[in-house]
Amino acid sequence: MHTRTITAATIAAAFMLTLTACSSDNGATVTKSDSKPESATTTSSTAPEPKQQTTFTMGETADINDRPNDITFSAAVIAYAQPVKGPQPPGDELGGDVWATAEIKVCNTGAMTFTVSQFPWSLAYEDGTRVEVTGLNGGDLPKPEFPTDDVSVKPDRCVRGKIPFPVQSSARPQYIVYAPDAIDEPLEWAVPAA
Repeated sequence: MHTRTITAATIAAAFMLTLTACSSDNGATVTKSDSKPESATTTSSTAPEPKQQTTFTMGETADINDRPNDITFSAAVIAYAQPVKGPQPPGDELGGDVWATAEIKVCNTGAMTFTVSQFPWSLAYEDGTRVEVTGLNGGDLPKPEFPTDDVSVKPDRCVRGKIPFPVQSSARPQYIVYAPDAIDEPLEWAVPAA
């Protein structure tokens, strides 16, 4: 009976160790693409994990590695403009009196095709307010437009375009936020002062 207890305990411990080892590798990693590797100061035989970065300046590129789905890609906010010429002002029903655009570029740096759309992008204000995309496209909206529907991005290809946001002319967002399902913590690009 004592041997059964030890064997059962050993099997349970091995099972828990396997679960712990598997769960430590979940999630995506995010790094800045122009970051230089730090020199190793430890005597460990394994390299340290790259530091997760979630805040970027306009024009910087975030490299994203979605390990569970074997997808690697980059995202960048190239420019922000407010106000922009376009169709009639958005109006009260959309919550803004002028249009603003964020120019976005997402590139597939891996071997798996994935899809992109406007919907993971939003504007964040200092007071906590968020402005989501409207889903509008076509007409007089600023060109080129970033896709509103899911568009496939093959390996070594990019998608670039402008996303329109209905905003109040009296306020400027603090960040452009990117929150795709592949990452745990949203990425933010600081919006420069006007």
